[in-house]
Amino acid sequence: MADITKDPAAFQRYQQAQQGLSSALSHLLVVTENYPQLKATANFRDLQAQLEGTENRITVERQRFNEAAQAFNTRRSSFPTVMMAGFFAIDSQPRLTSRHNPERKGAEVKF
Repeated sequence: MADITKDPAAFQRYQQAQQGLSSALSHLLVVTENYPQLKATANFRDLQAQLEGTENRITVERQRFNEAAQAFNTRRSSFPTVMMAGFFAIDSQPRLTSRHNPERKGAEVKF
Protein backbone atom coordinates (compact mmCIF):
# COMPACT_ATOMS: atom_id res chain seq x y z
CA MET A 1 0.00 0.00 0.00
CA ALA A 2 1.42 3.34 -1.00
CA ASP A 3 2.04 6.09 1.50
CA ILE A 4 -0.58 8.82 0.78
CA THR A 5 1.64 11.50 2.30
CA LYS A 6 4.05 11.09 -0.63
CA ASP A 7 1.30 11.26 -3.32
CA PRO A 8 -0.26 14.77 -3.40
CA ALA A 9 -3.31 13.64 -5.43
CA ALA A 10 -4.07 10.74 -3.08
CA PHE A 11 -3.57 13.01 -0.09
CA GLN A 12 -6.02 15.55 -1.60
CA ARG A 13 -8.66 12.80 -2.13
CA TYR A 14 -8.12 11.59 1.44
CA GLN A 15 -8.52 15.11 2.79
CA GLN A 16 -11.74 15.63 0.78
CA ALA A 17 -13.11 12.32 2.04
CA GLN A 18 -12.31 13.35 5.61
CA GLN A 19 -14.04 16.70 5.13
CA GLY A 20 -17.10 14.96 3.67
CA LEU A 21 -17.20 12.56 6.59
CA SER A 22 -16.75 15.39 9.06
CA SER A 23 -19.57 17.37 7.41
CA ALA A 24 -21.90 14.35 7.47
CA LEU A 25 -21.15 13.73 11.15
CA SER A 26 -21.81 17.36 12.05
CA HIS A 27 -25.18 17.19 10.27
CA LEU A 28 -25.97 14.02 12.16
CA LEU A 29 -25.09 15.69 15.47
CA VAL A 30 -27.34 18.67 14.65
CA VAL A 31 -30.24 16.36 13.87
CA THR A 32 -29.59 14.38 17.05
CA GLU A 33 -29.43 17.54 19.17
CA ASN A 34 -32.68 18.83 17.67
CA TYR A 35 -34.47 15.49 17.99
CA PRO A 36 -36.38 16.43 21.20
CA GLN A 37 -37.53 19.64 19.53
CA LEU A 38 -38.55 17.77 16.39
CA LYS A 39 -40.36 15.16 18.46
CA ALA A 40 -42.18 17.87 20.43
CA THR A 41 -43.25 19.51 17.18
CA ALA A 42 -44.55 16.19 15.89
CA ASN A 43 -46.37 15.57 19.18
CA PHE A 44 -47.95 19.02 18.96
CA ARG A 45 -49.11 18.33 15.42
CA ASP A 46 -50.58 15.03 16.61
CA LEU A 47 -52.33 16.83 19.46
CA GLN A 48 -53.75 19.42 17.08
CA ALA A 49 -55.04 16.67 14.79
CA GLN A 50 -56.65 14.88 17.74
CA LEU A 51 -58.28 18.09 18.96
CA GLU A 52 -59.63 18.84 15.49
CA GLY A 53 -60.94 15.29 15.23
CA THR A 54 -62.63 15.59 18.61
CA GLU A 55 -64.27 18.88 17.64
CA ASN A 56 -65.49 17.33 14.38
CA ARG A 57 -66.93 14.29 16.19
CA ILE A 58 -68.74 16.57 18.64
CA THR A 59 -70.20 18.59 15.76
CA VAL A 60 -71.35 15.47 13.93
CA GLU A 61 -72.95 13.98 17.04
CA ARG A 62 -74.65 17.31 17.83
CA GLN A 63 -76.12 17.31 14.33
CA ARG A 64 -77.27 13.70 14.69
CA PHE A 65 -78.90 14.48 18.04
CA ASN A 66 -80.65 17.52 16.59
CA GLU A 67 -81.92 15.48 13.65
CA ALA A 68 -83.26 12.82 16.02
CA ALA A 69 -84.81 15.50 18.27
CA GLN A 70 -86.42 17.12 15.22
CA ALA A 71 -87.86 13.77 14.11
CA PHE A 72 -89.12 13.12 17.66
CA ASN A 73 -90.67 16.58 17.94
CA THR A 74 -92.34 16.26 14.54
CA ARG A 75 -93.77 12.86 15.48
CA ARG A 76 -94.82 14.15 18.93
CA SER A 77 -96.73 17.06 17.46
CA SER A 78 -98.64 14.95 14.92
CA PHE A 79 -102.11 13.53 15.54
CA PRO A 80 -102.83 11.26 17.51
CA THR A 81 -99.42 11.21 19.20
CA VAL A 82 -99.92 14.78 20.42
CA MET A 83 -102.89 13.64 22.52
CA MET A 84 -100.94 10.77 24.11
CA ALA A 85 -97.89 12.97 24.69
CA GLY A 86 -100.10 15.55 26.43
CA PHE A 87 -101.74 12.88 28.57
CA PHE A 88 -98.39 11.42 29.68
CA ALA A 89 -96.71 14.85 29.91
CA ILE A 90 -94.09 14.04 27.31
CA ASP A 91 -92.40 17.26 26.33
CA SER A 92 -90.64 17.97 23.10
CA GLN A 93 -86.88 17.50 23.02
CA PRO A 94 -84.65 20.57 23.08
CA ARG A 95 -82.03 21.05 20.39
CA LEU A 96 -78.34 21.19 21.22
CA THR A 97 -76.66 24.43 20.33
CA SER A 98 -73.04 25.38 20.06
CA ARG A 99 -71.71 27.97 22.44
CA HIS A 100 -69.39 29.28 19.77
CA ASN A 101 -68.12 32.74 20.62
CA PRO A 102 -66.00 34.33 17.88
CA GLU A 103 -64.11 36.40 20.46
CA ARG A 104 -63.25 33.32 22.51
CA LYS A 105 -59.73 32.02 22.16
CA GLY A 106 -59.04 28.36 21.56
CA ALA A 107 -58.13 25.98 24.33
CA GLU A 108 -54.76 26.74 25.85
CA VAL A 109 -52.39 23.81 25.79
CA LYS A 110 -49.31 23.87 28.02
CA PHE A 111 -46.38 21.52 27.77
